[in-house]
Amino acid sequence: MATGSRTLWKGAITFGLVHIPVGLHTAATEQGIDFDWLDKRSMDPVGYKRINKKTGKEIDKDNIVKGVQYEDGKYVIISPEEIEAVFPKTTQTIEIERFIDANEMPFLFLERPYYVAPVNKSDKVYALLRETLIATGKVGLAKVVISTKQHLAALVPSGPALVLNLLRWGDEVKTLDSLELPPAGKKSVSAAELKMAKQLVEEMSGKWDPADFKDEFRIQVMKLVDKKAKAGEGQTVLDPEEDAPQTGEVIDLTALLKRSLKGGSKPASKAAAKAPAKKAGAKTAVAKKSAPERKAA
Repeated sequence: MATGSRTLWKGAITFGLVHIPVGLHTAATEQGIDFDWLDKRSMDPVGYKRINKKTGKEIDKDNIVKGVQYEDGKYVIISPEEIEAVFPKTTQTIEIERFIDANEMPFLFLERPYYVAPVNKSDKVYALLRETLIATGKVGLAKVVISTKQHLAALVPSGPALVLNLLRWGDEVKTLDSLELPPAGKKSVSAAELKMAKQLVEEMSGKWDPADFKDEFRIQVMKLVDKKAKAGEGQTVLDPEEDAPQTGEVIDLTALLKRSLKGGSKPASKAAAKAPAKKAGAKTAVAKKSAPERKAA
C-alpha cells in the first residue's frame, strides 16, 4: 500500500457551532506509467507549445483568451476579472451540510479519498465525531475548497481515521436512460441458474486484501526501467514543498453541541455578532471565526 503523510491542507471540520482543526493527507496515489516526451537526440524534455490549430503557428500568450463553447463553433469570451469574481472563496473549512445514512452513498459518486487527521490537540473532538458517525451509521456531506476548486465531499469513518472522499457532482454522473438493461428482480433468471451462480460466488469468496491485486503492466514496465536505470539512464525529479496555513484552537465540544442542538447551525453568525470584542473565551473566538467562513463559502 502507498505510504507518506505530508499534510496537503490544514483547516477545520465544522457543523453547527462545532469546529475541529484537521489536516488532509493523501490517501491514494496514481501508480500508472507516466511516459514523458524526450528529444531522442539530446534526451532533453519536450514541452507543449501554444499552437493555433488552424494555422499551425505558435502564438504569444498575450493573444490567448479563455472562451466557453455554448454552441458548435460558437464561444463566449470570459475575462480574468469575470473568472475571479465567481471563483470559489477559500475558507479552510470542511463544512458539513447534512448527515445521511452510509448505505445511501452510491460508489458511483466516489472520486478521490483523503485521510483526515486531527491537529492542534483536537484529538478528543475528532474521536467523538468519528465514534458518533460509526454509532449512527451516518456519513457527513460537506463542501470544501481545495486548490481554488470547490468540491462536494463525504466525511466517512474508516477504522481509527476519518476519510474525506471527494464526490462527483450530481450532474457529472450519467443516468441509465440510454442503456438497455434487463429488468430488476429475480424474474429475469431461473431458480436453478440463481442457485448455481450463488454456489460459484461462495466458492470464489474470500477476505479483502489489496496486496493480492497488482498492476501487472506497471510492474513489467518498471522492471525495464530498473534495468535501464542501472545502466546510468535514471533521473530524479523532486516536487516542491508547500506551506500549509495554520488553523484555530481546540474548544469545548460539549458546550457547542448543546448550543447547536438548541439553536441549530444557522444562528452561528448571530452569536458571533453579539460576542464581545475583547476578553472572549475559546468558544466565542471560534464562533466569531466560523461565521465569516461560512458566509464566504
